[in-house]
Amino acid sequence: MKTLPVESSGSTINIGARLRGVRQQQRMTIDQVAELSGLTKGFLSRVERDLTSPSVSTLIKLCEVLGIDVGTLFEVPETQLVRLVDAPRVSLGGEGITEQLVTPRGEKRVQVIRAEVAPQGAGEAELYSVDCELEVLHVVSGQFTLVLPDQRWELEAGDTITFPGREPHSWENLSDEPALVLWTLIL
Repeated sequence: MKTLPVESSGSTINIGARLRGVRQQQRMTIDQVAELSGLTKGFLSRVERDLTSPSVSTLIKLCEVLGIDVGTLFEVPETQLVRLVDAPRVSLGGEGITEQLVTPRGEKRVQVIRAEVAPQGAGEAELYSVDCELEVLHVVSGQFTLVLPDQRWELEAGDTITFPGREPHSWENLSDEPALVLWTLIL
């Protein structure tokens, strides 16, 4: 019987890089992993740089030391693309603002809202808060004012400000130029 030749897809899984990422995330040194696994530091370094492939038993031992399941090394990370033309419009209030949700609708950890703010555009007169842990406001272009209960922050292109998500606030664009801002909400 003739075997069917199957060409390689050319895609590889960088197990070593993933192992290194887990190790660093757990704030472990390569020396600590070497000591706990009984492997040499040099071997682990080559594995982490994907210069050599560990045996199955070695891979299991490394995963035990790192406290992860072997299968997680082979999972394809979930990646979702939201094209600007497809991003849904949202409205958090205010005048002279066009807002779009540029993260996937179902994302439960973070939301990014792209806002185009017309000259003299303004948020609600009464301060409001958003139900999230943290807000990050980045001014891509133009000028933008963030209004907090006791403070006004005059922001320019390139500026980024971070504040608690439940902090009452509003905003305005007092300039004669449009502003483009990104609101990142950590949920």
